[in-house]
Amino acid sequence: RPEYCWIKEHCVETSHGVLHVTVHGAGNVRRPAILTFHDVGMDSKSCFSTLFKFEEMQEIVKNFTVVHVDAPGQEDGAAIYPAGYQYATMDQISDMLPAVLQYFNFRTIIGVGVGAGAYILSKFTLTNPEAVEGLVLINVDTNARGWMDWAAQKLSNLTSSLSDQILSHLFSQEEMSANTELIQTHKERIAKAPNLINIELFWKSYQGRRDLNIERNNTFKCPVMLVVGDQAPYEEAAVECNSKLDPTTTSFLKPSKLTEAFKYFIQGMGYMASSCMTRLSRSRTTSLSSSYSMEGSRSRSRTLSQGSQGGQLPPSPSHTMEVSC
Repeated sequence: RPEYCWIKEHCVETSHGVLHVTVHGAGNVRRPAILTFHDVGMDSKSCFSTLFKFEEMQEIVKNFTVVHVDAPGQEDGAAIYPAGYQYATMDQISDMLPAVLQYFNFRTIIGVGVGAGAYILSKFTLTNPEAVEGLVLINVDTNARGWMDWAAQKLSNLTSSLSDQILSHLFSQEEMSANTELIQTHKERIAKAPNLINIELFWKSYQGRRDLNIERNNTFKCPVMLVVGDQAPYEEAAVECNSKLDPTTTSFLKPSKLTEAFKYFIQGMGYMASSCMTRLSRSRTTSLSSSYSMEGSRSRSRTLSQGSQGGQLPPSPSHTMEVSC
């Protein structure tokens, strides 16, 4: 399998602090950069390295500059924030991204966000619509927490460890109850993280997110692919978000193979038109958090797995969703 290399790391100064950014690729200025943003309890490598190592993704890696942004203090080896540190809000983290585009001289991006990262990229896109050509939002929740969520979180703070709280964000209750080796590995990794204080600050920032107030007359101006796994913690939120977006430019799917879906999304935007695409399939998946992360754990990669059944994506009025080689 072709090796996906983490080419160069940068520290980008912004109005709200420094962002750690990792860039892969030669810098094709004729195409948008693919900019990723990870979820809580992860960094860019643990969240996205598996996805971009898949053989099916190598065509994209070769043709696009891929930019992985870490939320403040979440990267491996990050300095620990002192007690009382005022961590950036979700809005402020979103406001840090224009500095990243300016630093690398990117005119536009295709955003790929998971969980908290999907929220941040959503906010960035609403504020800077001219800078985003497409969005892939995985397990997104664009709403602020309701009173029930707030009360449940208060109780969880008293009865559950930080690692358990984050795991309940990343995985479904079904997966948590199974308490697989994968769950235990995640729990141990978070609990023993040297920057656990930083992780908690990012978690609390996400918990305090504002409602993005997305409606049909206040929505994304670019094509959007919403991705959510069956029984994922944010499945209802993703379905609600889908109902508020322009149906002619939005695809909503529960993929059997995210790599294929992503390639097709890129092709539908007018890039990689000559790419040989296999037929995509629709199948039942577990929560997507159990598919996209953790350094190549192939047993959990039902969505990203090498299994390539036939089928098609859910239809979008603006695209023909079956393409074969």
